[in-house]
Amino acid sequence: MTREQLARAIAECALLRGTFTLRSGRTSSYYLDKYLFSTRPEILVHLGVLFSERVGSYPGEPVVRLAGAELGGIPLVTAASLRSGLPCLFVRNAKKGYGTAKQLEGRVERGDRVVLLEDVATTGGQALEAVGVLREAGAEVVGIIATIDRQEGARENVEAAGIRFDALFTKADLGIEE
Repeated sequence: MTREQLARAIAECALLRGTFTLRSGRTSSYYLDKYLFSTRPEILVHLGVLFSERVGSYPGEPVVRLAGAELGGIPLVTAASLRSGLPCLFVRNAKKGYGTAKQLEGRVERGDRVVLLEDVATTGGQALEAVGVLREAGAEVVGIIATIDRQEGARENVEAAGIRFDALFTKADLGIEE
C-alpha cells in the first residue's frame, strides 16, 4: 500500500462529518475517529512501517524506546514496536489505584531516548501530558510523531516545549477541507 493509498484508507474508515466537540474544547465540522483506523490490522501494519522509518531518521544517539498514551496510542506503539524491534512503553491517563499503582507501564532507564507516538494531534495537549510522565520516569523524550496532524496548533505547542514534532499525515493528506 502506498502512502497515498494509506491516507485514503484512513480517511474512508475514520473521517466523520457533523458537529463534534474535541478534547481541546473546540467544535469541529469533522472528527477523525482514531479507533476506526487503529483497530484495523490492514492499516496498522502499514502505520507500523511508517512510524519505524520515521523513528529511524532521528539524528543523534539512537532512539531506544517508543511510547504511546492510553488508549489510542497503544495499538500504534505496539505496531511500531513490532516493526522496529524497539521496546515500548504505555502511558496511562492516571495512576492505577491497585497493584503497582503505576502510570507508566514497561521499563525505562534514566536517559533513555524515547519517541512518543500519537494518534490524532489537535493542540498536542494529551501528548505533552504523556511527555511529563515519561520525563518524570527519567526518559529523554526526543520527539512526538502523530499519525494525523489536524494542523490546529499541535506542532507549535510541542516545538515550544522543545520537542521535535512530526506527523505521518496532515488533514490535507486525508483530503479534509473545512
